[in-house]
Amino acid sequence: MEVVRVLHMNGGAGDFSYANNSLLQLKVISMTRPIAEEAISNLYCSTLATTFTIADLGCSSGPNTFMVVSQLIKTVENIRRNLCNNPIEYQVFLNDLPGNDFNAIFKALPSFHESFKREMGDDLGPCLFTGVPGSFYGRLFPSRSVHFIHSSYSLHWLSKVPEGLEENKRNIYMAETSPASVLKAYYGQFQKDFSLFLRCRAEELVGGGCMVLTLLGRRSEDPTSKECCYIWELLAMALNDMVSQGIIEEEKLDSFNLPKYMPSPTEMSIEIGKEGSFMVNQIQVSKVDWNVYNNNDESNGLRAGGYNIAKYMRAVAEPILVSHFGEAIMDELFIRYGEIIVDRIAKEKLEFVNITISLTKMK
Repeated sequence: MEVVRVLHMNGGAGDFSYANNSLLQLKVISMTRPIAEEAISNLYCSTLATTFTIADLGCSSGPNTFMVVSQLIKTVENIRRNLCNNPIEYQVFLNDLPGNDFNAIFKALPSFHESFKREMGDDLGPCLFTGVPGSFYGRLFPSRSVHFIHSSYSLHWLSKVPEGLEENKRNIYMAETSPASVLKAYYGQFQKDFSLFLRCRAEELVGGGCMVLTLLGRRSEDPTSKECCYIWELLAMALNDMVSQGIIEEEKLDSFNLPKYMPSPTEMSIEIGKEGSFMVNQIQVSKVDWNVYNNNDESNGLRAGGYNIAKYMRAVAEPILVSHFGEAIMDELFIRYGEIIVDRIAKEKLEFVNITISLTKMK
């Protein structure tokens, strides 16, 4: 699997597009907003920069893309105006893998500029946007050129599927039935990738520059913990059902594994300490309900909620699934997945665990 080629959210504006199924990500961005605002405020106050460069890594497309950037700029602008400083020139880098729907971003940019200028007034300096396609497991920007880096719900994706997963049969990610060798392979790939990510960002950030990163993770030190693996175990159940009915070949399922790792705060802290370029300002662990669309306890509400969960998971996972299993089974797969989720959320409260970490590059 060539992850750089196949890993992207569903583009466009259709029923299964990421643009129309990203309320969960929006809620997480809103929950973690105070951490990002505190970090960028402290950074601006310490530099009083006249040009300010912001990068959003894993920006995807849709309404969340410009919301993150506008919030960050507003935070800096409020401080600048209170200090009566001259207008700032903002450079914004929007990064994602090449398969991302950058066309949708560029088409929406003029209307964003117009509405944002109207909201902020004539005292707003230039806001210059650049799309940067490429993997953040490599260099993206010139040395010492970026002041602030933001990333939400992207860094749990690995650069590649770990090697040595042949014994992870009937699973698509780590699970309780996964051999120890599979857990070791996943953790090893995370260590390589996160260390490389930190090294690259250390080259690109100015001295004292900041990063605020939010990713799916876990509180437990057990990498097969239900709090991080269960959503994928349920998808594996739907795939296994289709194998048992002859819709999918068993070999096809056995050869599929997700390029993903959801770390614990301890695992992240270890790699940050080993790399040595960053100081940890704070780490926050938060939770968000799977069913962000409908918290109604009535059966109809739960059923709609279950299928909505399957829809937003489809917006995220469909391209990588299509690359391996083909497009023909997708409707059937996600119908089955939705039914399984409906059954589970009726019986138990299910939540995602988020890890948000604020870092400052040591000068």
